[in-house]
Amino acid sequence: MEIEVIAEDGFGGDAYANLFREIMSDIGKAFQMENALLVLRPEVPLFVFSIRLKTEPSSKTVADVANIRTEGNITHLTITDERYAPDILEEMWSRFGKDRVEQQTRFDMEVKDVPEKEVSSIVVASGEEYLKEVVGAIWRSMPEGIKNRHTYIDGQVITVVATEEKFEPQMLEEGLKYHKKMLGGGKDV
Repeated sequence: MEIEVIAEDGFGGDAYANLFREIMSDIGKAFQMENALLVLRPEVPLFVFSIRLKTEPSSKTVADVANIRTEGNITHLTITDERYAPDILEEMWSRFGKDRVEQQTRFDMEVKDVPEKEVSSIVVASGEEYLKEVVGAIWRSMPEGIKNRHTYIDGQVITVVATEEKFEPQMLEEGLKYHKKMLGGGKDV
């Protein structure tokens, strides 16, 4: 993930870029981000953190993240995207019970007496949950004491505009300007 920082204090900008990268890595989202723009203007105070995701968040079903086949009354799953392994197992147990779900390995499991179509259509991650996680991580990476936040979300771009003070119209306009910059995918404002 490429991070561009706009800040008068070079050291502070580097520190926030590193903190941002660490937080996004800790929650497993850094690899899904194409680039980020951090605007740090503590003298106003105004902070704009904008990210462009590699793909637009969407719901994921078991069929999206696992290979599924049926033999007799047993539906076999081989999970192809390991991020979803815990969610799939938890969902199978809650829907069908532990007595009908057997986990052979971390990525292979069998579900007894449940049709393949029913297993494959189960939603294991929603795009809305993903957005909440990312926005929450952006908030955590901002300076402490931030009271007011405004979030713009369009497709692959999420921008949070924040201040300790009351929002002035020009603050939101500036945040929207950076949001539009990220929507265009370009680096020039």
